[in-house]
Amino acid sequence: MAMQLGESARPFSLSGVDGKTYGLEEFAGKPVLAVIFSCNHCPYVQAYEDRLIRIQRDYGNRGVQLVAINSNDDVHYPEDNLEHMIARAKDRGFNFPYLRDGSQQVARAYGATHTPQLFVFDQDRRLRYTGKIDDNWQRPEAVTRRYLRDALDALLAQRAPAEPITHAIGCTIKWAT
Repeated sequence: MAMQLGESARPFSLSGVDGKTYGLEEFAGKPVLAVIFSCNHCPYVQAYEDRLIRIQRDYGNRGVQLVAINSNDDVHYPEDNLEHMIARAKDRGFNFPYLRDGSQQVARAYGATHTPQLFVFDQDRRLRYTGKIDDNWQRPEAVTRRYLRDALDALLAQRAPAEPITHAIGCTIKWAT
C-alpha cells in the first residue's frame, strides 16, 4: 500500500554508491526531501536522469535534497547491482545520493511500485507530493507540466502543492522471487 499524503517518511539505512550509509537523519537540515525510487536499466529512469541532475543543481542551494533508491532485484537484473550503480552514478555525474535497497524493505515500506516514483517530504518529513517528475518522459522539450518542480516551489514557499498526487509512470519495481 502506497504512502498517503501527510504520512511520515519511513526510516531507512542504506548504502550509497559513495560507500557511505544514509538515513533520514543525514538530511535533517534540508527543508525538502525527495525520495525517488530508481534503477539503472529502466528507459524511463534513463530518460529522466539529466532532468534530475538539473533539478538537484537548481534547487540544492535552496535546501532541497534528492535521494535515489534502487530496490530492484539484482539477481535477475544484474545491471541493477551495486557495482553497476556505482559505475552509472559516476558516468552520469549524479549530484545526489544513489542508494541500494537490496532487501527491498524500503520500497515496500513506501509502497513504491515504479521507477521512477517520487515521494516528496516537507521539513517535518510529512509526505506532500507523490507521483511523477513531469508530463513527458520521452521529450524534455515538450514538457508542459513540471510536477516535481511545482511541488518543490510550493513547499519551499511553505504552501501545499497544487497537484499533490500524480500517477507514477515507468518500469515496475523488479521484486525478488
